[in-house]
Amino acid sequence: MGMTISEKILAAHAGREEASAGEFVLARVDFALANDITAPVAIQVFEDAGARKVFDPDSIALIADHFTPCKDIKTASQVDMMRRFAKKHGIAHFYEVGAGGGVEHAFLPEQGLVAPGDLVIGADSHTCTYGALGAFATGVGSTDLAAAMATGKAWFRIPETLRVILNGRPGEWVSGKDLILTIIGKIGVEGANYMAIEFTGEAVARLNIADRFTMSNMAVEAGAKAGIFIPDDVVREYVDGRVKREYKFYASDSDASVARTLEINVSSVEPVVALPHLPSNVKPAKEVKDLTIHQVIIGSCTNGRIEDLRIAARILKGRRVAKGLRVIVLPATEAVYRAALEEGLIGIFADSGATVGPPTCGPCLGGHMGVLAEGERSVSTTNRNFVGRMGHPKSEVVLAGPAVAAASAITGRVTDPREIMKENSQ
Repeated sequence: MGMTISEKILAAHAGREEASAGEFVLARVDFALANDITAPVAIQVFEDAGARKVFDPDSIALIADHFTPCKDIKTASQVDMMRRFAKKHGIAHFYEVGAGGGVEHAFLPEQGLVAPGDLVIGADSHTCTYGALGAFATGVGSTDLAAAMATGKAWFRIPETLRVILNGRPGEWVSGKDLILTIIGKIGVEGANYMAIEFTGEAVARLNIADRFTMSNMAVEAGAKAGIFIPDDVVREYVDGRVKREYKFYASDSDASVARTLEINVSSVEPVVALPHLPSNVKPAKEVKDLTIHQVIIGSCTNGRIEDLRIAARILKGRRVAKGLRVIVLPATEAVYRAALEEGLIGIFADSGATVGPPTCGPCLGGHMGVLAEGERSVSTTNRNFVGRMGHPKSEVVLAGPAVAAASAITGRVTDPREIMKENSQ
């Protein structure tokens, strides 16, 4: 019996020739990461356990991004703890604000620190983002991360695979966000519990790397352990020149066993939104056009890449945001910010009445720079819309891709981008 890409990567890192779903393995990790919420806990556990050194200072990243720039004394103290730990153990990959920083799940691939074939763990649930490169990447708790920082290894139960076959050609204004929300809408937030969602099919070749990052990023919103693509020329082009070490392309065998298969004709997918309070509460954007909003967030580890900002700028160019609406654009990394500046996107956002802030997770988790008050509603390109996720328990978050977010910014209500662009063509 053949193996899936996930089984192959985990088997190789466990020093085995074969492995199958359901088995437990102790595997070597290629890279481990934590942020300003989870790293302090991991550091405390590491030190309480009596660990004296990290397994490899070049294979650990500590990134301050959730409350960065620090919003108060407590968050500043947490970052200071990370900074001191990194200095003590010679960890080169410590990042906060400035030219060498950004939102972790956009920044690490951008810097070439994660690669195809890697086994990556992070004390953050959206670590699964790196599956877009053909890596097996998954979130763990801070205690597991502390153990991995000391030993370079972690325990895994090899997951079953949900194979999602994507056929057809995406329509205009349909991005990876619309595809993954559509998938989650079909299977539910528990539809892939402890599975690896494997994205495949002839439509994958038509998805750029940003779309793939978005889809892998939100696999966890269906309960998945990982979201992974079979690496191809699109991935090779992205990692070539970025990754400075050896990496390996894995692929699933044709006779590999999978738990379930789901086929999606992407040609039929429309711009969609996920209404409160679950990522699975998915509706076509055109069907909820009467839902008024108070804020729009464009950014995050899900949709803060340059490709996402280009989509938003294309819609906002020459238009003004609705009166009284707060529109906040947060490039995911400093490099994305600079690219947006050089391409004139920052000017387009400013001219439209939006404000552009520094790279930060801030509003995604209701941390800062976009927290909602009671009764407020935001359209957001982030990844979760649970009760109180972005602020007050009686606020609401509508998840969307950058096109729907930008169109909604113009009208002040949930809006299908085709409505705005159709008006422009008439």
